[in-house]
Amino acid sequence: MKKGKKWYKSFSNWLIIVACVILIPVLVMNISIMFQAKKNESAVPSIFGFKPFIVLSGSMETEIHKGDMIITKIVDPASLGVDDVIAFRDAEDTVTTHRIIDVVVEEGQTYFITKGDNNSTQDRNLVELSDVEGLYIGRIPGIGSMMNSLSEPTTIIIVVLGITIIFVIGFTISSKKQREAERKEFLEYKRMKEQQENSKENKK
Repeated sequence: MKKGKKWYKSFSNWLIIVACVILIPVLVMNISIMFQAKKNESAVPSIFGFKPFIVLSGSMETEIHKGDMIITKIVDPASLGVDDVIAFRDAEDTVTTHRIIDVVVEEGQTYFITKGDNNSTQDRNLVELSDVEGLYIGRIPGIGSMMNSLSEPTTIIIVVLGITIIFVIGFTISSKKQREAERKEFLEYKRMKEQQENSKENKK
C-alpha cells in the first residue's frame, strides 16, 4: 500500500494553519481587551504587562503612523527619561503617544515635557508620573485599523463565521482527497490481486 501524503504538502492544511495563526490570536486579544474595558472602563486594558493602542493621528510620523497598532510596556514611570516614547493620558483623558523631551521637578513633583516628533511645538500640559500608561516598545504597521474594525460585535461574528467556513472547506477538501487516494489504492490492490490470481490459473 502507498504511504499517505505528507500533511505539509496539502494546501487545505496550510489554509487552516494560516487562519489559526493570523485570525484566532487577533480575535482572542481583541475579545480580552473588550472584556477588560467593560470590567473597568477607567483603566486601559493590558495583556501580560503590555498595552496595545491604536494610533489615530500622525503626530509621531515618521516613526509611528496613523492606523498602526503600538505596543507599550508597563514600567515604573520614575525610570523614564529624555528621548523615551511614552503613552500617557492627556488633559482630555485620552491616551497620547509622544516623546519625552525634558524632565522637570516642581515643588518636589516630577513631570515630563512631551512632544510629537511630527509636531512643531511641545505639548501644552506637563505629564505627571501617574498619567503614564506605558513605554513604547514597537508597532505593527496598519493593523490598528483592522483591530478597530474587529471591536465591532458584527465584525467578530463575521470573523468567527469566516474561520468556521475555512475549517469546513479545509476539512472537506482534505477528506475528499483522502477518499480518492484510498479508492485508488484499493483499485490498485484489487488489480494486483487479480493479476496474481490469473497468474496462478495460467500456471495450472
